[in-house]
Amino acid sequence: MPLDFAALDRTPRLLIEAELQPLQGSRFQPTGFPDIGAAEYSGPDGTSRTVLVESPQSMANRLEAVCWDEMTDDWVPPLRGLPLVKVTDKQGKPVTNSVLEAHRINSEYIAREPQFEPISAAIGFEVGQPFSIRTQLAPALLKYDINSLIHGVFLEEIAGVIRLPRSLSAFIEAYDTSRADSGGVKLGLDPTRKDGEGNVPFARSEFTSPRIVAYFNLDLAQIRGFDLGSNTERLLVAIALFKIHRLLATGLRLRTACDLDLVSPPRVTKPGDFALPSASDLENELPGLIAAVRKEGRFADPPATVIISKTDGKKEVSKGRGGKRGEAENASTAG
Repeated sequence: MPLDFAALDRTPRLLIEAELQPLQGSRFQPTGFPDIGAAEYSGPDGTSRTVLVESPQSMANRLEAVCWDEMTDDWVPPLRGLPLVKVTDKQGKPVTNSVLEAHRINSEYIAREPQFEPISAAIGFEVGQPFSIRTQLAPALLKYDINSLIHGVFLEEIAGVIRLPRSLSAFIEAYDTSRADSGGVKLGLDPTRKDGEGNVPFARSEFTSPRIVAYFNLDLAQIRGFDLGSNTERLLVAIALFKIHRLLATGLRLRTACDLDLVSPPRVTKPGDFALPSASDLENELPGLIAAVRKEGRFADPPATVIISKTDGKKEVSKGRGGKRGEAENASTAG
């Protein structure tokens, strides 16, 4: 059925929650951070323990990853036709793109290339001159990298003052948690070696919880503030909701020891009178919404802007999904 977003016109945020549980057993391994490991803290009552299962940084990565088809090097079918920047080597082999790359179009593999100049010119930043997110940045991102309008961008490669917060943010928390400590040992051929190649015992901390919740926050006021027209507003909301559905359906294997499952369908907590469209309704409507915005001339033509990398396909560092854009997870959680 046609998407009905009328109830969203009267609220600044769309808030969605989804109850999760371990797919098997009762234990899960939360995200970890250098020096502190898992993020544990007191709940609002001051006594129960809460654990951050997945951070906003990592959830942004995952919401992007589930929308990309690695086999075809393109968006998944309902999103095809959306603008993005692709990087290839001199033979045309894919190197990276603005959907998966760290910092999106601010990636060093995009923003430092001479072919980025038309995008920079479209943004139109000039030192000492006023700069408008609404009239300069938002239209340029819509034209070249619509994903940045949803997940934000910091264009320090152009200027350290060009920032756009996330329109869609998310995180996962677990409540009333208890530790489940275990361990293991890496067995080497020569157990007497002292350089890490012998027998190396290690500790492992997992958790149990009666309640794990994924939270999603879509900033409708920011999307309206872009002033990009009703078709674009509807498209951005539909993309965000599609990402949420797809993550909950296909993207909950966060780590080897953190494979989660959806307990019940996601529910809207604000506004109370908004009915969340189904994944199938969104899939059916997205191609028409994309075509409507393209017809307005708001997308680059063709929608994929290709940059030929001078690195010739030799990407220096492979960015882990959990570690890009501001979060460095420790080795114990990288599985």
